[in-house]
Amino acid sequence: MNIRQALEERKKPLVLDGGFGTMVQRYGLKEEDFRGYRYRDIPGMLLGNNEMLCLTRPDVVGDIYRAYVDAGADILTANTFSANSISQADYNCQHLVAEMNREAVRLARRAFADSGREGFVIATVGPTNKSLSISPDINDPACRAITFDQLAEAYIGQMEVLAQEGVDAILLETVFDTLNAKAGIYAMQEVMHRTGKDIPLMLSATVNDTAGRLLSGQTLEAFLISVSHAPLLSIGLNCSFGAGQMLPVLRNLHRMLTDRAGESGQRPFISCHPNAGLPNSMGQYDVTPDQFAQSISPMLDERLVDIIGGCCGTTPEHIKAVVDLCR
Repeated sequence: MNIRQALEERKKPLVLDGGFGTMVQRYGLKEEDFRGYRYRDIPGMLLGNNEMLCLTRPDVVGDIYRAYVDAGADILTANTFSANSISQADYNCQHLVAEMNREAVRLARRAFADSGREGFVIATVGPTNKSLSISPDINDPACRAITFDQLAEAYIGQMEVLAQEGVDAILLETVFDTLNAKAGIYAMQEVMHRTGKDIPLMLSATVNDTAGRLLSGQTLEAFLISVSHAPLLSIGLNCSFGAGQMLPVLRNLHRMLTDRAGESGQRPFISCHPNAGLPNSMGQYDVTPDQFAQSISPMLDERLVDIIGGCCGTTPEHIKAVVDLCR
């Protein structure tokens, strides 16, 4: 059964895993963990480059995956969020992109295999640290740090490897700039043309306020119209803030997608993986697993979501609480 069939036949939402970076912080890793012996000569600091851990500390990455599988997650998101040449340029690791993506997917597959459970492995693709719509120079509004073609080519380089590894879907997530997402959509279509593979595409935006605007200033409705040409498996929201604050935005998203579907009733599936609230003054997340599940509950009661999970600050304990709630 593929992920589309699972969503169509489900009796409850599929549960996505939770935060990866949040879990990495629990290990108290140091520079040498991210660098290892093999990459000792790469200039600059590698601390914080979580995708490098797929190569230098696969044991840590595997442990995190297994913790989410044991919590009951149906979907694992591979540790590939910044595994592209643009983001990795900050760490002088562009040449390792293909290897990072391969190992991230293989480790996730192994986690399900070792558990004896069946599940789906999707690859996350982040927006990078560049924007196609927002100037990096406040004094030069026309300035851009990157071109559409450059971003699309970086995405193609990442997605080709993911396609070769046979991921169940690719998730363009934490979208703050619709033009970046459109570069990702274009790249995905190009990769499917080149490889002959039909890989489902998922899209998840992050809104900047409770009114539902992206960081680039676009409304949620305008965002939906801008990507309506793409054949999406799902569209949804992630990061931003906690589930309680995200609820009215999610209701609006559900309403707009339902209205656009019209009489056919055919719309993309809806996903949501909010943060465990907002960070405190120390950058920590205080929302407990039970509180997180309680704030998720209205989303399930109102049948607003088909895929539910967690983002920043969420842990396997949070995901287990969601799994129990779905049951």
